[in-house]
Amino acid sequence: MSALSELGKLRGRGKEETPDNVAGYLFLSPWLIGLVLITIGPMLASLYLSFTDYSLLSPPEWIGARNYERMLADPRLLNSLRVTFTYVFVSTPLQLALALAIAVLLNQGMRGLPFYRSVFYLPSLMGSSVAIAILWRQIFGTSGLVNQVLMGLGFTDLPGWISNPDTALGTIILLHIWTFGSPMIIFLAGLRQIPTMYYEAAAVDGASKWTQFWRITMPLLSPIIFFNLVLQIIGAFQSFTQAFIVSGGTGGPSDSTMFYTLYLYQKGFANFDMGYASAMAWLLLIIIGVLTAVNFYVSKYWVFYDD
Repeated sequence: MSALSELGKLRGRGKEETPDNVAGYLFLSPWLIGLVLITIGPMLASLYLSFTDYSLLSPPEWIGARNYERMLADPRLLNSLRVTFTYVFVSTPLQLALALAIAVLLNQGMRGLPFYRSVFYLPSLMGSSVAIAILWRQIFGTSGLVNQVLMGLGFTDLPGWISNPDTALGTIILLHIWTFGSPMIIFLAGLRQIPTMYYEAAAVDGASKWTQFWRITMPLLSPIIFFNLVLQIIGAFQSFTQAFIVSGGTGGPSDSTMFYTLYLYQKGFANFDMGYASAMAWLLLIIIGVLTAVNFYVSKYWVFYDD
């Protein structure tokens, strides 16, 4: 009888909490409506359009998996994947290495830390803007600041860095590395959570600063490194503004800066091939999802948690 009475009390509590649940759902309703109308709805529409021939000017026509078959034989798409993978796997490690180095430097207890932290964070706020991309194009132009400095040092016959297929992608990679402020702030927060007693014990045992960094800092900071790595890879795959502005929307010279997102934009909004562009968007989603899953799987071999 006692068990039944307790069950009745629990049921009664559930009935009493119903108004609170309703209030909670009411507060969540703006987010839920946005999730359905702004995220899930367009995603399902895009999935449908990826199986159609849709030009924005006429109703979509179902063609099955033909758009996905076209991607296998599209040389510009394959080149855009090569350019994007090169950009992601070169710029992301370099950006994180620079961010970690600056964070370690700022963690040494220097004066004016809030000021330096703000200054180093500014590139992350402005780096993906149109204004910075235009400035970057001017700096690396034929008569830009970089060439003027190099000519002052005695160099001659300097190329236009953004107009040379061999160096154009490198300038955009450099721009991405320059926007190291966001991961730097996260690294700095992680470094400040590492107990100093570990370093004190290591110093007593005679460990050098370099040994302390690799034996203490890196293992304890590995969850933060993993977090930044996943975020920055996803963000790098979605990069668009830099390549669009620097190349004038063409992906040139010779498609050397043809990012996958830029090619998707050209197909969807320049050629009005929205069905093909939708299929490309889903391929990008699959690529990012697979790489994220691989990162999570591999993380168990190098990421160390408290347990």
